[in-house]
Amino acid sequence: MTTPYPFTALVGQADLQLSLLLNAVSPAIGGVLVRGEKGTAKSTAVRALTALLPGVNVVPGCRFSCDPAAPDPACPDGPHEDTGAAESRPARMVELPVGASEDRLVGALDIERALSEGVKAFEPGLLADAHRGILYVDEVNLLHDHLIDLLLDAAAMGASYVEREGVSVRHASRFLLVGTMNPEEGELRPQLLDRFGLTVEVAASRETDERVEVVRRRLAYDDDPEGFAARWAADERELREQIAAARELLPRVRLGDAALRQIAATCAAFEVDGMRADLVMARTATAMAAWAGRTEVESADVRQAALLALPHRRRRNPFDAPGLDEDKLDRTLEENAGQDEGGPEPEGPDDDGPDDGGPGGGPEGGGGLPPQGAPQDEARPEQAEPSVPEQAGPERSEQAAQPPSAQDTTGGEPDPGAPAPPQQAAAPAGEPFKARTLTVPGLGEGAAGRRSRARTAHGRTTGARRPQGALDKLHLAATVQAAAPHQHARGRRGSGLVVRRDDLREAVREGREGNLVLFVVDASGSMAARQRMGAVKGAVLSLLLDAYQRRDKVGMVTFRRGDAEVALPPTSSVDAAAARLESLPTGGRTPLAAGLLRAREVLRVERLRDPARRPLLVTVTDGRATGGPEPLVRARQAARLLAADGTASVVVDCEAGHVRLGLARELAAELGGSAVTLDELRADAVTELVRTTTDSRNRRTTGSRSAGRAGRAA
Repeated sequence: MTTPYPFTALVGQADLQLSLLLNAVSPAIGGVLVRGEKGTAKSTAVRALTALLPGVNVVPGCRFSCDPAAPDPACPDGPHEDTGAAESRPARMVELPVGASEDRLVGALDIERALSEGVKAFEPGLLADAHRGILYVDEVNLLHDHLIDLLLDAAAMGASYVEREGVSVRHASRFLLVGTMNPEEGELRPQLLDRFGLTVEVAASRETDERVEVVRRRLAYDDDPEGFAARWAADERELREQIAAARELLPRVRLGDAALRQIAATCAAFEVDGMRADLVMARTATAMAAWAGRTEVESADVRQAALLALPHRRRRNPFDAPGLDEDKLDRTLEENAGQDEGGPEPEGPDDDGPDDGGPGGGPEGGGGLPPQGAPQDEARPEQAEPSVPEQAGPERSEQAAQPPSAQDTTGGEPDPGAPAPPQQAAAPAGEPFKARTLTVPGLGEGAAGRRSRARTAHGRTTGARRPQGALDKLHLAATVQAAAPHQHARGRRGSGLVVRRDDLREAVREGREGNLVLFVVDASGSMAARQRMGAVKGAVLSLLLDAYQRRDKVGMVTFRRGDAEVALPPTSSVDAAAARLESLPTGGRTPLAAGLLRAREVLRVERLRDPARRPLLVTVTDGRATGGPEPLVRARQAARLLAADGTASVVVDCEAGHVRLGLARELAAELGGSAVTLDELRADAVTELVRTTTDSRNRRTTGSRSAGRAGRAA
């Protein structure tokens, strides 16, 4: 077995270490989500924690790791007799691969034996293996949503339920859940973020001495893992004993009314949804006190709990920056500080408490990690907030007027003989809105999502077929229908149904898939005319938000002046696309053909990487083409190439004014897609259009009936 890197040898990740240790003391906190850039010791820290956890006693032969002192009465391997026998083993760390199936996670039932023999043949999954240990999910944001739902449900309830075609199995599943993710690869939905107890933002240190120490220790570990671990053995043993002591002290920690009031006031002040944040803060503050060796929760414990439990619960959409206003937090705690009845007055946030989130001790200075080469309070990297566009709102200043440029009266483009106009400043995006649903026609088989129709593992049943490999979802009616004609030949006796493997049919289901939404944005001078770019950016921002909610990948190609560029390669991070959009400059001619050809190349490469994910091309333009020789002809040729590739397209027509040339709609026809105006892109505009059309049709019908009755009466 590979020697793990010592937990106490980590440098500069104090918040990460503290959050893991608090969950080791009190798994009821609900786990940790570690967000950060690659190469920041996220996985190393989780694996190192496993060696610190106390060993567990299990019932001999039980596949579900039942505790001999309190075995699970519903254990599938039970009931367990009270023989007093027990086996001791180290705590496990179970890793959930990104590509794991549902059966691998929750376990699998042998449906054939269940139908033919009437027995529950259950093969435990990873949730059973992780019971009383750690379940580690690397790149949790890349898991399918239904797997994350199953995972978090089990973590919240402490049990896993497997139900298939009337056969049900339940087993205990209590574990420390740790997920890691790189936000650049996409965000988790807010509903899933809320299910993680704590969250930590990690980043590599920018201090030279600290980076040197990290490299020095890592090289020493790689050269001699056993020798390096031996040098830290005493520190590891001391920390392991402290975890055990904190676990023993935890039931005796008192959470007073003053601390409870501070917790409730803090959650209310930061407008978090629901009550889960209050519960997580209470459990975290209690674990903080136990970790510091105290039996009373103090204000400093509440403050640290808020810094770990609230930041990820404040995000309303992917464009909101993470983090917590610590000045506001301190004011809230101070305003709600009080004295418990019969207890000491809690300390304020300015006392000598752990203000940096490190495990280096509580308010009394005790209970810290062993000293390291680099002090923990100096080693903590500053949490850099990603540069994301601010949410547009009423408080936003009016869009700055665009500087005038030499434009002709038809295309808004500069004269060829005139010098190139200066690059115009990036226009701020308009306020986003709920966009209408754009879909890819046909039936796909891509990644699970919420946009276009697809054959998926989850959804409504539309038919049945013979299993292609292992049986996934049994179609009971089709199985019985296939087995029924053969019962006489199989010597059927009594009322039982003899089912063989050839009779099994699996359900064919239809659900929704996520697509690749590639935006092709016209950033030329004609788009900047009449300050249209702010409205255009607001529309694209709305479509990005819609793509986030529907679990799409997004990319962006922009074209202006003489060429087109890939502003954002296809990614799952819509906030990265929003940041690129916010800083998008405008000006120059309109090389429409170059933009379409560049988009075609991006789609060609992406089709090789992920053939199952179908693309949706969203071209945002007024349809003018003025860049290069024969610009309009070349643009139409490029559009026909995309149509020949079978690319689903939508053109967002940005043309404004009383005189309209209709070039965007002509482009949509060449692409074989549809065209919508900025106003028609709004979901409420579609609803209003349907209502108006329906009312008009009803009035015409009513009028015709009235005229008919009047004619018959005459």
